[in-house]
Amino acid sequence: MAKRQYAFYPGCSSQKGASASNYLTSVESMCKTLDIQLTEIPDWNCCGASIGYGEAGELPRHVMNARNFALAETNLPGQDIVATCAACWLGAKESKERIEHSSQLMADTQEALKEAGLQIKVMPEIRHMAEVLVEDFGFEELGRHVKNPLKGLKFAGYVGCQTNRPFGIAGENFENPMYLDKIVETMGGEAVPYDQKVTCCGGALAFSEPDKAQAQIKDIIEAAYDGGAEMIVTPCPLCQANVEIYQGHINKKYGTKFNIPVLYYSQLMTIAYGGSAKEAGLDGQVIRAPKLEAIAK
Repeated sequence: MAKRQYAFYPGCSSQKGASASNYLTSVESMCKTLDIQLTEIPDWNCCGASIGYGEAGELPRHVMNARNFALAETNLPGQDIVATCAACWLGAKESKERIEHSSQLMADTQEALKEAGLQIKVMPEIRHMAEVLVEDFGFEELGRHVKNPLKGLKFAGYVGCQTNRPFGIAGENFENPMYLDKIVETMGGEAVPYDQKVTCCGGALAFSEPDKAQAQIKDIIEAAYDGGAEMIVTPCPLCQANVEIYQGHINKKYGTKFNIPVLYYSQLMTIAYGGSAKEAGLDGQVIRAPKLEAIAK
């Protein structure tokens, strides 16, 4: 039996074949080293993400998450739900909080779930994978498995907004969260000073308000370069995508020459744990990370 077992909610972007599937590849590799068993929630559905805040109203958004809660408790009783996507984690966490604190919302949710033959009996805990690493394992245990230290590599830890507020990771400062820096250092890399850790990447505004979003992304990237970072590391698929993909657009607009890899913490950990570039999903990057690939086994 694995050391730790969790009900896994991959979400739409991080599932196999999706835009952040390389994230899932590296998470699976990392979990193998740490003896973590992630069991996918059977028949899970989309959390609603940003579209769930549109005109459909509050109840459908919370019911979508509650259906996943009920499926997890039915099929994987007693296991915390773990998400790798920041938006999925935030949306599910919010739904849990709101349903638990409103008897009317709980009743309405249960009534809707009844139509699908489901009900919430016990509300599961909702965790982000980074939260699990820090709170359930701790940095000392994470460091114990390092075989291939990321010596000489400099990273900017970009937390973003969704894994930081309103919930965040226990004990972290909302303005200057340090857990990514500590993960980088635990893996043998150097975490550079970085004052854009919690700046929003623009999220879905990258589509509706591209000028505003790209201005924010420019600030995020510039701060990494100013700090001497060679790569940016993040826990959020949308942050990763926006900050990586729009560098070309920003270069054309502002005359910059950005070309900085944007990676997931799990990719760093997989390489540090002795995994290959493929096991870390580095072949899925739009902007490749040759310095990280070079030290992979």
